[in-house]
Amino acid sequence: MNTGTKQVRQAWGAGRWFPGDKEELQAAVNGYVRAARPPAVTGRLVAAISPHAGYPYSGAVAGYTFRALRDAEVRPETVVILGFSHRGGFPGVALLDGDVLRTPLGDAVLDVEATRALADAGDRIREDARPHRGEHSAENQVPFVQAALPDAKLVIALIGDHREETLDELVGALGALAERRRILVLASTDLLHDPDYDLVTRTDRRTLQLITNLDDGQLLREWDYDRQICCGIGPVVAAIRFAKSRGEASGALLHYRNSGDDHPESRGNWVVGYGAAVFAVSD
Repeated sequence: MNTGTKQVRQAWGAGRWFPGDKEELQAAVNGYVRAARPPAVTGRLVAAISPHAGYPYSGAVAGYTFRALRDAEVRPETVVILGFSHRGGFPGVALLDGDVLRTPLGDAVLDVEATRALADAGDRIREDARPHRGEHSAENQVPFVQAALPDAKLVIALIGDHREETLDELVGALGALAERRRILVLASTDLLHDPDYDLVTRTDRRTLQLITNLDDGQLLREWDYDRQICCGIGPVVAAIRFAKSRGEASGALLHYRNSGDDHPESRGNWVVGYGAAVFAVSD
C-alpha cells in the first residue's frame, strides 16, 4: 500500500502470531525482554538466533536474544532478519521492498539502501514482496527489534532454497554490506517438532551444540525434510557462515525451552523447541 510517497508494508501477523493491540503488544515484548537473564557474552555481537512461533509459546525465549542485543555495548545500525517460507520453497532470496513495515508498535523503518545493495549483489537475491505475504518467520522478529533496538533499520529477507550457490551469494553480499555499515544478522528458526517430549529435548540440545560450535556442515548433514532439526535451516546456516566470515567467531547459548516444558499437556501431542543464541567476534 502506498501512503503519499512512502511505501508502507503491513504486518500480516498482528492479531494472529502476536497481539494486534499496541499496548498489549508493547507490554508483552517489553515483559519478555525485561524478564530474560542471559549470560554475559564477550565480544561484538554480529549474528543471533531467535524463535518465531506465536508469542505465548516462544516469546519468553526470544526475549533472551533481544535482551542480549539490547544490552550489548555496540548496537547495530541495521538488523538483517533472515526467515523462510513455511508454504514452500522458491529460488534464491526474496527481500521485502518498501520504506516501512507497519506493526501495532508503529512503523519499522526498512533500510532501503541496504536492501538494494543486497539485491544488486547477485542474481539469486532480489526484491520481491510476494513470498512475504502471510509468512511469519521473519515478521515475528520485528516487534522485538522495535522494542529492543528502536534506532535500528531493517532488512527483511526470506531464503527460498538451501542451495550452496544461494547461501554463498547471500553470505558474500552480507559481508560486503558489513564493510559499509554495522549490521546484525538475525536468523529466525524454531527447533524440532515432534510429539515425543524426550526426543525433542534431546535432539534440540544436540542441535544447539552444533549451532554454538558454528558447525554448519554437520547441521546440514543432520537436517532433512523428514527430520527438520531447525525449522529455518537456511537462515541458521547463513548466520553461522556470516559470523565465521567476520573473524574468530564464537557462539553462546542464551536459553532453551520447548512447548512441553511450559505446556505439559502438549507432550505426546505436539512439542516444539525454541532456542536463543548469539555469535560474537573480537574487535
